[in-house]
Amino acid sequence: MPRLTRRIVRYNRGVVAARQSPPARADRAQDQRVVINGVSWGRYVAIRELLEDHSGLRLTYLEGVLEITSPSSEHERRKKLIARLVETYAVEKRVPLNGYGSTTFRKEAKERGLEPDECYVLGAVIDDAKEVPDIAIEVVLTSGGIDKLSVYRGLRVPEVWFFENRAFSLFRLGAESYEPVSRSTFLPDLDLALLASFVDREDQTAAVLSYRDTIRA
Repeated sequence: MPRLTRRIVRYNRGVVAARQSPPARADRAQDQRVVINGVSWGRYVAIRELLEDHSGLRLTYLEGVLEITSPSSEHERRKKLIARLVETYAVEKRVPLNGYGSTTFRKEAKERGLEPDECYVLGAVIDDAKEVPDIAIEVVLTSGGIDKLSVYRGLRVPEVWFFENRAFSLFRLGAESYEPVSRSTFLPDLDLALLASFVDREDQTAAVLSYRDTIRA
């Protein structure tokens, strides 16, 4: 994998993490990722706890395969602006949308776990009765890695949005798998093509204000 230093830390006689050196300037738009095979559920949980102080790292776990990602600054910029735009829409339209950012969600019985880029619950909160968000959002800048939809399917997250190539792709969970949909079930009046047109703007505050003025018109 390009420009990723694999300094493996040994813990309890096994691999626990991959520490990463800062990418070169040319790679700052690309996420840095390492995939480790043969990781038990207990070891995955231990790694997640070990890395609690490294809030920038995202861990994705699927049936013994662990992916550790260090998102690029461009990845973080886009996901933050998407969140601000979605939340602006919710405020303007009086939608009871509660955000949970990159909270860790995992299910041992399904051997799956991850942290979304952003996630939301509509008109409720995450608690013992509701263990996963209604909407999870993922920014895609780097191809490859674990199939996120497979992880989300095991967690039973109803709706997943991917932002890639300046556009959103939405998937709604059916009985057995995800199906592509053109609009959000939870936010059916949200124009995602319009929202996407503001994501590449460099000045985030100006983008939010311009988007707010547009949806008010």
